[in-house]
Amino acid sequence: MTAQMPTGSAKGTVLNFNLSPKEITRITDRLIANGMAIQDRVAAQSSPTFANVVVPLAMRENEQSSEYYLITFLQNVSTDKDVRDASTEAEERLNAFEIESSMREDVYAVVRAVFNNASEMDKLGAEDRRLIEKMELSYRRNGLALDKEKRERLGSIKKHLSELETRFSRNVNEGDGFETFTREELDGLVDDFFEGRETKVVDGVKKYVVTTKYPDIVPVMMKATSETTRRRMLYAEETRCPENIPLLQEAVKLRLEVAQLLGYRTHAEYKLELSMAKDPEAVLAFEKDLRQRLDVLADKEIKEIEALKRADKKAAGEKYDGLFSWDFRYYSNMVKERKHNINDDEVKEYFPMKEVTRGILEIYQTMLGLRFVKVEDAAVWHPEVELYEVWEAAGKKFTGHFYLDLFPRADKYNHAAVWPIRPGFVRADGTHEFPVAAMVANFPKPTASKPALLKHSDAVTLLHELGHVLHSICSSTKWARFHGTATEGDFVESPSQMLENWGWEPSVLQKFAVHYKTGKPIPAELVKRLVAAKNEGAGLFNLRQVFFGLFDMSIHHTEDPNVDVKKNFLKLRQEISRFENDSDDTWGTSTFGHMMGGYDAGYYGYMWSLVFSADMFESRFIKEGVENTTTGMDYRREILLPGGSRDAMISLEHFLGRKPNNKAFLRSIGLESH
Repeated sequence: MTAQMPTGSAKGTVLNFNLSPKEITRITDRLIANGMAIQDRVAAQSSPTFANVVVPLAMRENEQSSEYYLITFLQNVSTDKDVRDASTEAEERLNAFEIESSMREDVYAVVRAVFNNASEMDKLGAEDRRLIEKMELSYRRNGLALDKEKRERLGSIKKHLSELETRFSRNVNEGDGFETFTREELDGLVDDFFEGRETKVVDGVKKYVVTTKYPDIVPVMMKATSETTRRRMLYAEETRCPENIPLLQEAVKLRLEVAQLLGYRTHAEYKLELSMAKDPEAVLAFEKDLRQRLDVLADKEIKEIEALKRADKKAAGEKYDGLFSWDFRYYSNMVKERKHNINDDEVKEYFPMKEVTRGILEIYQTMLGLRFVKVEDAAVWHPEVELYEVWEAAGKKFTGHFYLDLFPRADKYNHAAVWPIRPGFVRADGTHEFPVAAMVANFPKPTASKPALLKHSDAVTLLHELGHVLHSICSSTKWARFHGTATEGDFVESPSQMLENWGWEPSVLQKFAVHYKTGKPIPAELVKRLVAAKNEGAGLFNLRQVFFGLFDMSIHHTEDPNVDVKKNFLKLRQEISRFENDSDDTWGTSTFGHMMGGYDAGYYGYMWSLVFSADMFESRFIKEGVENTTTGMDYRREILLPGGSRDAMISLEHFLGRKPNNKAFLRSIGLESH
């Protein structure tokens, strides 16, 4: 058993999440009024300098970002519909204001004057210089070089795009689907799946309600022996939020118009200018090379899966009719179970949520030289939410706060993600503002007879998302716009992906994976089987990631304003993922939140950043030891601390001692590196 997490009362400035709709509106009004006043004063400067132009603009970002993040975050977690509505409206208004601000000619004129003043620029340190360079580039990318008519059109489009994205996300959060099944129709699911589950009587028959939230749909897709059940469940998921298809369709068209107004051929060209990849051709070459390599693995995996389904059909006296999207998880899991004797229901008995969370937090404390203290009776947005303080392990230096909101509930954000509620920065008086981050997830809840138990993949997700939390907490930058995860979009996942590897290390697993009844560590033999199964199905699994990336590029690297998002999604999924679509009409792209949540022309980044994460892990942590605290502190100093205050490539080269390469990445997904 792991040691008890220390507890205490809150330290530092704790945020107030108990806001009424009126208070959210008042804060929004104040942020807009204050922002406008600051920009007016800056624009009026007759002798523009870094101190009287750039500093006030950046200090506004510093000081107002916390309230912005807080009030817009509530739409994802509040149980009060009026609060969620007010939060959504606040985000739309604030985003509209930021779009107007980014297109003010008078402000750009004084920023440009400073940027062109060699004597001013020569006096600046590295982060200050990066600040004005990024600020000036941002104004240009927002159309300040265009004529008035085109600028006005650009501003109008950007505001509307922001509204479309907010509505899309809200629809996904509140648009859960469900199906009802008899116990027989859910054959294959373990008993605790049914404990406490809502039931309905349909035509005189007791049926269980299964929602499209992760803890419901994933076990059904992996374990339900009935193909009809799996098909119905996937259909419920892929016919959610039909109102989102026209929203995405319109957004794709408008993004292309924005890009072309600014002189780019496609939205992807515009978006990737600021990435590590730099251009769409590099992304497409990466994805296509990866697809060719993975197809070789997938050919073998498909044959195994096909043989299993043929045998099932023969036993049932039915004709084999192909492999469909609802077969993927079920038969992939079956292959893993049979080849490696891995049963997720057996494995999860060694991953009780409480122990896993505590164990992972202890790993990060040791690795990064930190100390976490759980705050009792904290002011939070829901009783299940936990608040932690972060301190330096050595001495009494306070570092920040983070919140954990880990279980599903109605109208809550549907997946797993981290919000940087308050970035760290240096205040005007030279003191440091402490960062705050919130992790939101949807892990299985406890039942009447068992605590919350995680699948091994859930534990890996927890490692990943807490990695984002620690990126925010361990970052230390002068300006909020560079804090934490504010890096290039195709690097931002890399630090967290690197930390997923701890979930596959036997010495690490035996520290926190303990049986929920006996407290005994996970058997070494079971860990060995888990690790052996790591890359089982890697071809098909990673082809799904390639599919998402290529779908993204198909709708964002095109000059066709009417590209059919629904048709492209279904066509490419079947071609690349190797499983047939439902013959009935579905629209899985309506809940592909990444396309309306900042990952447009950026989904490739999940695979792209794995190149760097694998290189960091193999080259430093495998070589020097996963529990080597010197390596951990190097990682904290060179990768986490700078945030976006320098190019990610510089951080990687400092940590690796050389330029990164893809050899470790190819090995990590079961491919040779030559």
